[in-house]
Amino acid sequence: MRTLWWVKLTLALALFAVPAAAQGAACCSVQPAPLKPLDPIPAAASGASGHIDVDSATRAYLDQLPADKKARSDAYFEGGYWLLLWDFLWSSAVCLLLLQTGWSARMRDRAARVSVSSTVQTLLYWPQYLLAAAVLTLPLDWYEGWYREQQYGMSNLTLGGWFGEAGKGFALSLVLGAVAVTVLYALVRRMERTWWAWGAVATIVFGGIIAMLGPVVISPIFNHPKPLTDQRVVAPILSMARANGIDAKEVYEIDASKQTKRVSANVSGLGATMRITLNDNLLARSSLPEIEAVMGHEMGHYVLNHVYKGLVMFGVLIVIGFALINAFYTRLIARNPAWGVRGIGDVAGLPLVVLLFGIYFFCITPVTNTIVRTQEYEADIFGLNAARQPDGFARAALMLSEYRKMEPGALEEVIFYDHPSGRTRIHSAMRWKAEHPETWTPAPAAAAPAAAPPKP
Repeated sequence: MRTLWWVKLTLALALFAVPAAAQGAACCSVQPAPLKPLDPIPAAASGASGHIDVDSATRAYLDQLPADKKARSDAYFEGGYWLLLWDFLWSSAVCLLLLQTGWSARMRDRAARVSVSSTVQTLLYWPQYLLAAAVLTLPLDWYEGWYREQQYGMSNLTLGGWFGEAGKGFALSLVLGAVAVTVLYALVRRMERTWWAWGAVATIVFGGIIAMLGPVVISPIFNHPKPLTDQRVVAPILSMARANGIDAKEVYEIDASKQTKRVSANVSGLGATMRITLNDNLLARSSLPEIEAVMGHEMGHYVLNHVYKGLVMFGVLIVIGFALINAFYTRLIARNPAWGVRGIGDVAGLPLVVLLFGIYFFCITPVTNTIVRTQEYEADIFGLNAARQPDGFARAALMLSEYRKMEPGALEEVIFYDHPSGRTRIHSAMRWKAEHPETWTPAPAAAAPAAAPPKP
């Protein structure tokens, strides 16, 4: 369902600093399993020589990744570059198909036969459009969301389970999309000259509402949050939260392992809906220093107000995008009367809006990635200062190598990465460690040889 840009965009705006709802965590046992110890620290990163050379320590960590696993993660991540292109081309083709064949106009006409109200027509058009888009994009969704994840050992879902998750996503898009598209077209019809500015405002507001509802309404649709009771994990996390001004009383875990093998955590929600959440993969596979390092990063997003800042920055991009749509839309429908689109306020033109917006955001992918990557780096530094677990953070970065290329080229990282690369993250951790010797114990300096007694 790659053409559902309004719902996906607002969800992304609200939750881009937070893992997807389908990557959540599990319930804890009455007697918690032993926590995994932190793996041995490479000699170059230990400070055994009395100091830490940042580059050598970074290289020592990176060299712990076996060659076959590195090649696998590189292939997985680089394959995602092509998927970005295929997603764009496939979505564009779907939009053009719906316009050129007149399907979109016929869906509008079908809705118009039921009601003369433009609002009702929009509400009746949306399920038709959503179903058509879902069916037409299903092959690529299946390949990218299930088959390829199975190939690389990332998914724990059966094919039936994947369809079940997709069905939940469809239902969520049906409800949220109906609200979003109806509001958008109401604004367009009433403010034809300035709709692009008001549409951006509506997007920001909608994104904020989704961010607020995310942990208490959206996430439970896909997973089952439960309070974490293992005080060995809860106590240090809540202590770190209080030290950084986060008023949290509980830590939650969700059962992500039913869907994925990926580790994840987040501090999500706004105001009264704020929650600290870990997934069961992180709890099962990580040591306490790694968990603290990850949670320090996630708390950074919350304390640094990244959701609010992201909404504003993406809001600016949306204003520009809507303005471009406003500039080209009328010209395009005038040149293509076969589409049957009557004007900017005609809901039959939704595929054209999606097409133009898709082209715009595809072209500015490096910009959007840089916005998010910059905030992720800020959260990395916050987490190092909050958790003071540089080796735990380096180990967590290595864990993410299962699905992220660790050592990209400089231009590659700018264009394709919405998070700092593993190399960048480990280097930041080792630099922090080198500059904070109180977090490790240098080896004692060798004693100077005793001076020889003077000759008589």
